[in-house]
Amino acid sequence: MNQCILMAEVVQPAQTRYTPDQTAIAEAVVQYPGLRPDDPAGTLKIVGWGNMAQEVQDRCQPGQRFVFEGRLRMNTVERPEGFKEKLVELNVSKIHAMGAGVEMGAPMQAPPAAAPRTAPAPVSQQRSAPPAAPAAPEPDYDDIPF
Repeated sequence: MNQCILMAEVVQPAQTRYTPDQTAIAEAVVQYPGLRPDDPAGTLKIVGWGNMAQEVQDRCQPGQRFVFEGRLRMNTVERPEGFKEKLVELNVSKIHAMGAGVEMGAPMQAPPAAAPRTAPAPVSQQRSAPPAAPAAPEPDYDDIPF
C-alpha cells in the first residue's frame, strides 16, 4: 500500500488547470526539513484532483504549514537535453492544518488529554452496596532473566 504523511510548508502558491473533461487539478510546491540537522530541505510537488484541487487552491498559501496525506507517484519526463528525469509528486487525499507555534522538524506532540467527565451525583440517596474487597496485588515480574 502506498500511503504517505508529510509535514511541510507551502513555498509556491497553488496553480489550477483543467483536464478536457473539466476535472480540476491543483499543483503546489512544498518544502520539508531534511532528516538530519545538516541535511538540506527537500521540495516536493503536491497535486490535488477534483474537490481536493479546490481545497489545495483555497488553503495552501506560501508560508503556511500543513500535514498532507496521500500517495507518492513517480513521473518520468523526457528532457530537451535528451535524457529522462524522474520527478516525485504527492497526490493529496487529506490536508490537516497545523497550529501556530509548531516548528518544522520538531517532534509532533499529542494534544493534551481531556479530563474525564464524571456523572453528577444522584439527587436521592439510596442504599449502596457494601464496599468490595480489595483486589489481590499484581505479581512483580521485574526478576525475569531475559
